[in-house]
Amino acid sequence: MIRGNKGEWSEIYALFKLLGDGELCAGDSEINKIRNFIYPIIKILRTEANGNFEYAIEDNIIIISGNEEVFRVPVSEFKENAKYLLEQIKNNEGSFSIPEIEEFMESINCFSLKASSSAKTDITIMVHDQITGLQPSLGFSIKSKLGNPATLLNAGETTNFIFKIVGTLLNESDIEEVNSISSKSKIKDRITAIYSKGGYLEFIKLQKPIFSNNLILIDSLLPKILSTVLFQFYTSNYSTIKDLTKITEEMNPLGFDVTNKHLFYEYKIKRFLVDIALGMMPSKVWSGQYDATGGYLVVKTDGDVLCYHIYNRNKFEDYLFANTKLDTASSSRHDFGEIYEENGEWFFKLNLQIRFK
Repeated sequence: MIRGNKGEWSEIYALFKLLGDGELCAGDSEINKIRNFIYPIIKILRTEANGNFEYAIEDNIIIISGNEEVFRVPVSEFKENAKYLLEQIKNNEGSFSIPEIEEFMESINCFSLKASSSAKTDITIMVHDQITGLQPSLGFSIKSKLGNPATLLNAGETTNFIFKIVGTLLNESDIEEVNSISSKSKIKDRITAIYSKGGYLEFIKLQKPIFSNNLILIDSLLPKILSTVLFQFYTSNYSTIKDLTKITEEMNPLGFDVTNKHLFYEYKIKRFLVDIALGMMPSKVWSGQYDATGGYLVVKTDGDVLCYHIYNRNKFEDYLFANTKLDTASSSRHDFGEIYEENGEWFFKLNLQIRFK
């Protein structure tokens, strides 16, 4: 029996829905369909543990081939199963099974919820690009609005930013007092306590050099820019990337020449979001090559599946920028949010986690 959560079942839903519709519809930054911006689907490629399978669309028939077997399934069956699956995803919680859908999956050589693929690619689709006339096979990452908001950047010790406490000398009693704060907003309250004692946080470096160098590869100033965004998140009531970037833009901590109103910070953060979305991971050396070569597919609550295509980079950037926020991960699990000592100096870590709204 196959069991999965809403997000995992959404991957199968996207497969059924796209084969039933036969097309990819583009979306805007507000997750609305852009009319007359459609990519016809030629076929969908899926890798299972027992082989590679193709789902080719030909008139009203889906031709499923792989391992020398060929099946022909009416498009109507994919439409009907997509509709039923959407209802089941909405009506269930936690981890659940859907026997009727599992039976249909097996009949079309689909044996798991998640295809075997690279870290960022959930589905590979061959489309007809009406602008270029080409028929590329593109890898997409699937994000679902049906379940809990997905993460864009997962938290870990790899995403810790280290700040030095300067401007004051803290004694053991001060440190114990700060670290013992256990309110609901304890990280924010601990920083407030440090500042009330005359200290302030000065960004030093990231905890892990791989993530630091990945950021520098994208833009040499990104570590400093993100440290400012992160600090604003933990000390203000703002959490969205858009709001935090606007605050950083107004602060202009790097002293850019903004005489002509260049949006330096927005531009650099958008580049960062795209690279995170399509390939860059904090724990692995980033070469600049994308895994998800197509972009993102977003499963909406009404069942529509929208495409954010890397060919239309501006729309993709706007979607990521408008629909992400910072989130507070577990401070005990990821070892941040407490004053600690090294070589007679005091430090404080803040953690970066980015989630969809």
